[in-house]
Order: sequence, then structure tokens, then C-alpha cells
Amino acid sequence: MRVVRLASETDFAGWREGARVLRAEGVPPEAVVWTVDGAAELFGATPAAPGPAPAFSVPREFVELADDVVLHRSHERFALLYRLLWRLKGEPHLLHIRTDPDVLKARGFAKQVSQAAHKMKAFVRFRKAADPDGAERYVAWFEPAHRVAERTAPFFARRFANMRFSILTPDACVHWDTETLSFTPGADPADAPSEDALEEYWRTYYASIFNPARLKVAAMQKEMPKRYWRNLPEAALIPELIAQAEGRTQAMVQSPPTQPDRRIVRAAQRASRDAPFDGQAPTSLEEVWAGVQACRRCDLYKCGTQGVAGEGPKQAKLMFVGEQPGDQEDLAGKPFVGPAGKVLDKALDAAGVPRAETFVTNAVKHFKHELRGKRRLHKTPDAGEVSACRWWLDNERRIVRPRVIVALGSTASLSVFGKAMPIGKFRQQAIQLPDQAQGVVTYHPSYLLRVPDAEAKAKAYAMFVDDLKFAWKLVG
Repeated sequence: MRVVRLASETDFAGWREGARVLRAEGVPPEAVVWTVDGAAELFGATPAAPGPAPAFSVPREFVELADDVVLHRSHERFALLYRLLWRLKGEPHLLHIRTDPDVLKARGFAKQVSQAAHKMKAFVRFRKAADPDGAERYVAWFEPAHRVAERTAPFFARRFANMRFSILTPDACVHWDTETLSFTPGADPADAPSEDALEEYWRTYYASIFNPARLKVAAMQKEMPKRYWRNLPEAALIPELIAQAEGRTQAMVQSPPTQPDRRIVRAAQRASRDAPFDGQAPTSLEEVWAGVQACRRCDLYKCGTQGVAGEGPKQAKLMFVGEQPGDQEDLAGKPFVGPAGKVLDKALDAAGVPRAETFVTNAVKHFKHELRGKRRLHKTPDAGEVSACRWWLDNERRIVRPRVIVALGSTASLSVFGKAMPIGKFRQQAIQLPDQAQGVVTYHPSYLLRVPDAEAKAKAYAMFVDDLKFAWKLVG
């Protein structure tokens, strides 16, 4: 039996050197024990003696994977990596076999290490302290799921470049003096300050941004596991906020809508033409946005949280027109940020169309819906509502002056062309519009989400991507 004693739990260099020697000598994985110095007593063990070894190469992908896996807390991580290294000699494409148990486990370890680093970046909370010389310093205690303190240290140094801080963990401590990162052995929770005055401000802020109507407890605990709560000052508020969520949601639903800011109202009155329809037309997208917030052309303003005007470059050559804002768009005040927006983003990427260079908007600017319990279910706008809101779309078209306008779905087609345009009949056709733009009709991304059959869904998505490519080609 060969024993390799490593200098620390994250001694990747030591593992790498020992593994190189063992593999060169032909020592199989089952004949090797990996341990950290002083962590185990092995009877009759023969230590591996590092020395010159024939050179051999491994894929860079393996080295990067091993660099992550070493940070995992599993006791078998070093043996697993050596087993993979040993197998690579006869299976050069081993890492691409995703179903292989060893590869699966190693990639799982790497993913967990990455998640631990992400959680550390999200959940470290600093408390104000002082150095012996009286200088101001901020100190945090954190218990990462894996040994990622040194891995994440450069992130904190960049994020808080002008702040002297220390992050204490059971494995290693990170120190930043505004110029140099340094590391010391792990610490104890008692070494960190227990609380400071800033935490009350943090709790007040967290309570103010907590949205009871959007609460999903399981999703929240998945993103912010309870194991981190004891280090988060805001966590003390979470049980009470959850308990009050249902009552607060009902109160929000039953309360009347708030009145818009008077400056917005004045800007809207200047920008809109809503009765007697002879006012000055908006001259900028900002004025369109202001006008939409106070628009009373139809009763849909009573439904939504806010109006949602178009978004994108003023001189965009390609414009997408959807039906209306959805639930998430209504809350965010931005078009196509919900599930349908993600489908659109994915399809645009597949079609080679940069969304940042397009203008996205809707035929109707307020969210028409009906309440079903806590849920707000979409309702299709009628022809009168589309007609009333077309004035805003026409002004967006006049200001942006796109070369090509893509109508997403039947409601958008009615608004863009002034009449129904069956998608199956008019797909992949360039239709001349009065303002010299060319119109294209295709499916709304939400339609792709509703197709129940997997094969039909894939076919519809492929057609959608083809339509986007066709529109982008028309832009020239």
C-alpha cells in the first residue's frame, strides 16, 4: 500500500505531484491511500517518495476539474481524482462520457463547489470592527459548504477594494488591507463581532423590499438555504414575513391603485392625445413611456400595476410587437422579461439576432387579466382595446423607424397590419407597410410554451427560429 500525505485539505499541488509519480510507476488506484498529514494512522503503509518521473499529458479539462474537486469536503475526492487520472491512460475520452459513475461524481463535486462559491458571494455579511491600531475594519463570519474561501477572496477584494476587511471561516481566513490579500488558518465564530448598528438598517431594507405577493417559500429556501440563516441579520425577520404574507397580499389586492406622480401626469398630458385626441404627439420614447403610465384610452389601465411601453435602441432596425405585457412584465415595467421573453431570447440567439439591437414592445400596453385565487390569468385584449392602444404603437414606430416589424401572434398582427393575418398563410413573407417598413408575421413565443406534444413543440420552435432568421435577413 502506498500512502501520500498532503500538506492541507486543499493541497492540489501536492496531490498533483504525488499522482504524477504514482501513475508513472504504475501504482493502481486501489493500492493508494490519500490523507492529509497527521489526519490518519495507517499500519504497514509505505509512503510515496516524490522523484523524477516520465512526462505524460492529460486534458486541460481534467486539470480544471481536479482544481475544483479538491475543494470539496468529501473524503474520497483525492482517490476519485487519481482513479480518473489512472483511467485516462486507456480511456482518453473518458471525461466526455457523462454517464460514467466516476465522471458523474467528479462533475457533481465540481458543481457543488461552484454553488458554494456563489453562496459565499451572496451571503457574507460584514460587521464593523476595529483593528488594534484603531483603524476601521469590517469582519464577517461564514461557514461555506466547501473549502472555497481562498477561491472567492479575489471577488471580495475587487468588490470592496477600498474597504479593509476580514472573512473568517473554519477552514481559512481572508484578509484585505486595500492593497494585498493574505490568508491565515481557520478561526472560530467567537472571533467575529456578533452584531453592529448597521444591521438594523439592513433589516429595515430587507423588510421594505420583501414582496408577499411573489413569495415562494420552497424556491426561497432553495436559493437561500437555512444553513446560512444564522449568519444573515435579515433571517430573523423571515418567519414573521412568511406568516404575514397571505394577509398582506390580500390587502394589496383590495387596496385601490396609487395615483401616479404629478410630474408623470403632466408629461403624459403633454404627450398623449387621449381626449380630445388632438394633443401634441410624443417626440421621444421617454414621452411615450410617460404617456403610457397615465393613459386612459381604455379601461385596461385599471387592471395592470403599471403601463409597459417598448424598450430598445431608438434607431433599432428590427422591431418586435407582442400582444400585451404578462404578469412578470407588469410587475417589472419591462416588455418580454417573463417565460415568453426567455423563449424569445433563446430563439433570437439561435437565429443569430442580437436582442440588444432590437426594439421590443406590445400592441396593448397594460396587462389584461382575471384573478383566480392569487394568480392573475391572462385574458386576450379585444379589438377595441387593441385599436385604442394602437396610437402608442404608431408613435413608437414613428420614433424608432424600424426597417422590419415582426408581429408576434394574431393580436400583434391586428395592431400592425390593421386586419387579421393568418400566421400559417403569411409566414416567411415580407409585407409592405405604409410607413415603408416591411412586416413579418410569426407565432407569439407564449404559443410555443403551450404546445403539449414534444415533437410538435420542437417543430414549432424551429419554424419560429426560421422566421426570426428571415426577418433579420430582411434588415440587411
